[in-house]
Amino acid sequence: MPSPPVELIVAIIGIALVFDFTNGFHDSANSISTVVSTKVLSPRSAVAFAAFFNFIAAFGFGVAVASTVSKIINLDQVAAEIVPYIVLAALIGAISWNLITWYVGLPSSSSHALIGGMAGAGIAAAGVAGVKLSTVVVVAEFMVISPIIGLIVGFLFMVVVLRVTRNLHREQADHHFRRLQLVSAGAYSFSHGTNDAQKTMGIITPLLFSIGYYGTSVDPNNLPIPIWVIIVAYSAIALGTFLGGWRIVKTLGYKITRLRPVHGFAAETVSAGTILGMSFLGIPVSTTHIISTAIMGVGSTKGPGAVRWGIARNIVGAWILTIPAAAAIGFAAYWALHFFI
Repeated sequence: MPSPPVELIVAIIGIALVFDFTNGFHDSANSISTVVSTKVLSPRSAVAFAAFFNFIAAFGFGVAVASTVSKIINLDQVAAEIVPYIVLAALIGAISWNLITWYVGLPSSSSHALIGGMAGAGIAAAGVAGVKLSTVVVVAEFMVISPIIGLIVGFLFMVVVLRVTRNLHREQADHHFRRLQLVSAGAYSFSHGTNDAQKTMGIITPLLFSIGYYGTSVDPNNLPIPIWVIIVAYSAIALGTFLGGWRIVKTLGYKITRLRPVHGFAAETVSAGTILGMSFLGIPVSTTHIISTAIMGVGSTKGPGAVRWGIARNIVGAWILTIPAAAAIGFAAYWALHFFI
């Protein structure tokens, strides 16, 4: 492939920000479904609230997740001039899968769609050596581990909350947890920003490296994140969150289980704590997986029949498909680019 012109690089960065926007749009339901379904906030107030906390996560939490994502493409094995085409093909795979799952109303993982798209495009470009399998394996492992954490911890935390509040009348409990849920919803939206916005930052940095943005002395395995990349990535995801994805709000907020403020508080608190821990460790996880299974775990304290497990099975099916489906689209997109350019 020829070296890409500067105009194409700018266009790919723009597409990356579109992905970031669709990530926020797709995942906004995760941030607001519980506060909307429990009537703590109106939909309009909830999306503004979530978008604000998404954005302020840019300040002071670090860029460990972005650093991890930037290492998926093996820059030691891939020629610099083809990196932009790998990134473009990966974005095509991730955005395509995001839109497909949004259209059918399933809360699949934008994170895993991006990882899958990058893996497929990298393999198409340079074989297995084109990606760092160790990084992909870590992501795949936590694709399994993180929802299990959400389910188990959600159940256990809800049991503790119910024991602590067992002497309160329902009206008293709802009154207190409506206020507490504002804190937990803000924490969840903040944690969402610390993990998901950084994934777009992590694909822009190798793109910049490929055109010599960092000079010749920088270590490709330890790329710094420019401040302007941080600001535009967080702005894009916050805007997407503000506009919202209403199809998925219905699935998460109403179809999995019926929620009261206490359940929303528990699910959001567990999800926020789990995601913040993963972000601190630099592990890109699916915020969608974690909030979905936390809701299931919280709801199951009312008995197995309180959770509509058929809906849950459909969601899990989308999770399993995400990485291979996005990888296949990314692989095909790279070869299409290779053929036409």
